[in-house]
Order: sequence, then structure tokens, then C-alpha cells
Amino acid sequence: MNFEYTQEQLALRKAVREFAEAEIAPHVLEWDEAQTFPGEIVRKLGQLGYMGSIFPEELGGAGLGYIEYSIIIEELSRVDGSVGIIVAAHTSLCSNHIFKMGNDEQRRCYIPRLASGEWLGCWSLTEPEAGSDAAGTRTSAARDEAGCWVLNGAKTFTTNAQYADVCVAMAVTDRAAAQHGISAFVIPKGTPGFRPGKKENKLGLRASATGEVIFENCRLPAGQLLGKLNEGFVDSLKVLDGGRVSIAALAIGMAQGAYDAALRYAKLRRQFSRPISEFQAIQHKLVDMAVELDAARLLNYRAAWMLDQGRRVTRESSMAKLFASEAAVRIANEAVQIHGGYGFIKDYPVEKFYRDVKLCTIGEGTSEIQRLVIARQLLNN
Repeated sequence: MNFEYTQEQLALRKAVREFAEAEIAPHVLEWDEAQTFPGEIVRKLGQLGYMGSIFPEELGGAGLGYIEYSIIIEELSRVDGSVGIIVAAHTSLCSNHIFKMGNDEQRRCYIPRLASGEWLGCWSLTEPEAGSDAAGTRTSAARDEAGCWVLNGAKTFTTNAQYADVCVAMAVTDRAAAQHGISAFVIPKGTPGFRPGKKENKLGLRASATGEVIFENCRLPAGQLLGKLNEGFVDSLKVLDGGRVSIAALAIGMAQGAYDAALRYAKLRRQFSRPISEFQAIQHKLVDMAVELDAARLLNYRAAWMLDQGRRVTRESSMAKLFASEAAVRIANEAVQIHGGYGFIKDYPVEKFYRDVKLCTIGEGTSEIQRLVIARQLLNN
């Protein structure tokens, strides 16, 4: 794969960067401190077409590919990872699950409103006793006499939970079949028996809302089943292939922000009568950061390109997510180190990148799970 940006991709990067610098950057510290959800920004992103970038124009999307989508997430996250993850969870998980697995009626009902940003989506798989182990899922869905589905249970670690208009959630429909007995459902906000629960107080990405969703005798018409019965978890794994590209892009964007800040600081900060960028120890740090950043980006663009070709990317997206997330943690760590004492102060952006980026090694499959996924792919080929 020979990679070179198209003129359209360069223009997109410039447009998203300018928007993020003008509309998001002035508020980042304030939003982080107060855990303020940037609802107005989300609406503006919808108007710009960024909330539905990968969906076809006939459904209200922008008709872009995964490389363009990655660029959008990168540039938003370069300024504020909270905004990046809001868009990523909405697009790659909730909206994409409906787009890929839903029927025509479900696509027409939900995708245009999600793509426009009129509605915000969330996606709920994880539970207190079921993270990497889907067989531990306790949320259940059972048919009643009228043929409706009745959901009971709770999900945790759901991005956008408190603000979502639509939730895609997994529930057990055949307890004896373990992960092959889990189905997906689409639940609109306001459905009786469905509500957000506790909002988590997080280490980083504090302007994005992460929390519980709760089902208490939540009654859904039969048509709210998403995809085939008992194939919800299998479908979720396919959705996560694309989702991991977005998490890699999230990590790359934050790493880019941390690197940019460190490079800028190293040129300005003077010690022993010269900029610290002239010291070989600092130069070596900057070089290692730049190399890892480029490697992560190219790994992710390979997976994004393959998705655009309609190819399976389980191995490639896991590799991209694993490498990008762990490299981003290292880059943010070095950015703090280059800043010295100022890296520990909230007035400088690297402190926030350092806190925010850790999530990327955990969300949508931990680094340990990525290694397991990649190993299975390697050994089965």
C-alpha cells in the first residue's frame, strides 16, 4: 500500500483543524474541570457532516471513507480527546451497528437523524460482570405474550449514556448458548423502563459522559431487534473492527497534540542559555515520539483503507489499536517529561493529554485482549 493524501483529504484535515482550534480549544480546560458535555459543539459537528461521515449520502451521511473518518477523529482529538470519543462512539459503534446490521426500515428511521447530529447515539455492551468476557452478560431480553421484548439489567462504561437519543444494547436471549445467545436491540430515548444511571467521575476525557444505562421491564416492539436473533455479540465483534480504527485515530490525535506541544515548548524553553531542543537528550525524545506517531498513523490507515475496500480487518484494526494506544501513552509521557515541572501543571495541555490517552489502551478491548485477538488471527492463518 502506497499512501499519499488526496487534495480532498488535505482540505478536510485543514477544515477540521481550523474548526477545532477556533470552536473547541478555547473551552478545553473549562470543560475538563467542570465535566461539561459540549452539546453545542456536537450539534455543529453534525451540521458540518462529521457525525455521519462514513454513511452514504442517501441516508444523510457525508459519503466519506474510513481514512477521512480517521482524519476527523484525529484532528478533533488533537485539541480535545473528549470531543473525539463522543464522535467515535456515536459513529463507529451506535450508528454503524444500525447501518451494518439493521434492516432498511431501521436504517431509514435512525441513520439520517444520527448522521445529521440531530440525535446522539450510544452503544452498550459492557456490564459490571461482563467486560472482555461476554459470557458473563446478565442483561436479559425475553418475549412476552404479545411478542414484545422485555429487557432487564444494566450496562456500564457507556460513552454518551446521559445524553444519547438512541442506544444500541446487547442482551441475553438464549442463556444456554453463552455468547451465541446474545441479541442486539435499538432503544430510543424515552422508552418506558429505559434510563441512564450513574455518570462516572473519570481520570480523563472528562467532558465526555460515561455511565450506566438501566433497563427495568423495558418493553420493546419486536421490530427493535437489531440484526438476527442471537447474533448480537457476533455482530458486535464486526462493529468493533471499525471501532478500533476510531480508537486508534483517537490515540493518534491526542499523541499528535502532545507531540506538537512538546516540540513547541522545547523550542521556546531555555536552559543554560539555549533552547532545550538543542540538547541531544531532548532531540532523541522528540525523534522517538515522531517515529512512533508516524508508525501508528500508517498502521491505522492500512486498516482504514482495507475497510474502504470492504475487506475484513480484525487483525489489522487490532494491530493499529494496540500499537497506537500504547505508543500514544508513551508519547504523552515523554511530552510531560520534556515540559519538566510545567508538564504537571494544568495550564499546559500535556497534563490533560497524559490523563486522557490512557483510556485508549482500555476501551473497545484492552491491550491484553488485542494481543489475544491478533494471536488467534496469526495462528489460524
